Amino acid sequence: MKATRILAAALLIAVNGLTLAQAQQPAIGRTEVVRHDLATPGREAIQVRVDFGPGASFGMHTHPGEEIAYVLEGTLEYQFEGKPPVTLKAGDSLFIPAGAAHAARNVGSGKASELATYLVDKGKPLVVVK
Repeated sequence: MKATRILAAALLIAVNGLTLAQAQQPAIGRTEVVRHDLATPGREAIQVRVDFGPGASFGMHTHPGEEIAYVLEGTLEYQFEGKPPVTLKAGDSLFIPAGAAHAARNVGSGKASELATYLVDKGKPLVVVK
């Protein structure tokens, strides 16, 4: 009986610990700032604020057009297929060519944010996960 109670208590602690760990996973928030048609038919500009919690990452993906990333706060690392990572701090920017597979992650100790400006084909998914 005592062993059963100990096992039940251990299981409860493990489940609660797993739930707590899942709840504390680093988050990424996206807030669309503006979306507007460009002068070129079938193209649009989309500007998004992307907030990365400590340790948060967004895996390899592409966009149906160009992206300009401007780091608002914190430190972000960008990884491109077959290239060394690029680390940017607040005030730095990066041009990402159309279709270039890349990933981003917060490598700082606190929150990080970027302002992403996309010049993309209208009507296509903004993010294509690889």
